[in-house]
Amino acid sequence: MITGELRSKIDAVWNAFWAGGIANPLEVIEQITYLLFMRGLDDAEQLEENRSTRTGQPMRRRIFKDGKDGIGEGGGVPYADMRWSRLKNKDAGTMFELVAEHVFPFLRTMAEDGTAHATHMKGARFTIPSPALLVKVVDLIDKLPMQDRDTKGDLYEYMLGKIASAGQNGQFRTPRHIIALMVEMTAPTPKDIICDPACGTCGFLVAAGEYLRDNHPKMFHDQESRDHFNEEMFHGFDFDNTMLRIGSMNMTLHGVEDPDIRYKDSLSQEHAGDEDRYSLVLANPPFAGSLDYETTAKDLLSIVKTKKTELLFMALFLKLLKPGGRAAVIVPDGVLFGSSTAHKEIRRMLVEDHRLDGIVKLPSGVFRPYAGVSTSIVLFTKTDSGGTDHVWFYDCKADGFSLDDKRNALLPGEKIGPTPGPREAGQFVDLTLTREELAKNNLPDIAARWVERNGTERERPRTAQSFCVPKAEIAAAGYDLSINRYMEMVHDRQEHRPPKEIIVELKALEKEIAGGIEELEAML
Repeated sequence: MITGELRSKIDAVWNAFWAGGIANPLEVIEQITYLLFMRGLDDAEQLEENRSTRTGQPMRRRIFKDGKDGIGEGGGVPYADMRWSRLKNKDAGTMFELVAEHVFPFLRTMAEDGTAHATHMKGARFTIPSPALLVKVVDLIDKLPMQDRDTKGDLYEYMLGKIASAGQNGQFRTPRHIIALMVEMTAPTPKDIICDPACGTCGFLVAAGEYLRDNHPKMFHDQESRDHFNEEMFHGFDFDNTMLRIGSMNMTLHGVEDPDIRYKDSLSQEHAGDEDRYSLVLANPPFAGSLDYETTAKDLLSIVKTKKTELLFMALFLKLLKPGGRAAVIVPDGVLFGSSTAHKEIRRMLVEDHRLDGIVKLPSGVFRPYAGVSTSIVLFTKTDSGGTDHVWFYDCKADGFSLDDKRNALLPGEKIGPTPGPREAGQFVDLTLTREELAKNNLPDIAARWVERNGTERERPRTAQSFCVPKAEIAAAGYDLSINRYMEMVHDRQEHRPPKEIIVELKALEKEIAGGIEELEAML
């Protein structure tokens, strides 16, 4: 987790940006991200140099070439001077000139043309207003433990929290432990082609890549699998150029060389070339209300005629998936029980035309402080031929954090998420939570019970936290998918005293009161 010291440093840099005239929080994040990315490039180059020295083989990829960049007098500055390890030691004036005049043009042209990264970097602008502020930001980023990917994620989350508090809307990040749960439940494989049609900072795609590194390390020993991972596996769409740039950098910093992160308005543009293409969809799309029919993609309206974005996204997921492809997506609870024709139709399609696997009801505070909306994770498989037998439900009551606006951790960092445990010497060490700890963090229980959804979970009573409901019962209920429709409550038996006994006691009290009044009258 992000430490108090790091938090205060970010606050200081943030305030300095505001004092320098940059009031847009996304621009602040963008500038900090460019610098994070510059440091990441130097770290990647250092790793490659170390590998080359250790094995005696030539470097496979050189980021900072020999020679100068050709900008300005004397043929420009050497590319080696743009490396973070050298740059951070320059005086404020030299550093500012180097970053503005040489490093940013280098960033804009460094990637091979045609890659997603190059497309997003072409618009990279350096807007830090003063050398003193640049030094401050460089100092902050230099002290970040970049080997710890979690810290980078926490940094983003903390800064995105500032966007919410600054009154901007629409940009907030799915909590990483919820992303980790969805990735754990869908279990990406080395052959998957993964898509997030509303990718933002690419949190889902990064988590899927990390899952594959942890669970399928051998795929990186094979050239074909490695190329698939770097070039063909990850696809993300968004229509916010800043988020595309941040997401693209995030993927690169996490070791994915050329992901397909591209500009696309998922609900407005036709999907030729993307339909029936992906084997796994992971998403938490923005649900911003309604669109006009004129601006909505016609191929989505052919699946479900509606203006509501949450239903259009469900249609989009079905469109993007290939037969046999699976999805884990977050939806507002209204999708599960809405009474309109379109709501019922999209639920009927999931149950009758495809295979609805499970619904996880999330606690209503899980997206605070950004939003207080009630949400659920919907897990399904596209089959085009039905296949729903039973639907598994889980009522998640605790995710490891307080459910108020502060979202304080209720457990140590290594005990949060679906797979609790620390990393020791680069290896993951599994931890088993106690019953009290599981009551504060349901996620490991969700992951464990999900695996048993076709076995022991079928026998669980409706009074339990998780249970299965047969398809016929769901169809009879008008395809209502809210867990409360099927859950049974256990009411504790209340013991009441016999009424006659209470009446006798009341009469005695009344007699006592009457006696007291008579005594008062006698005194008068």
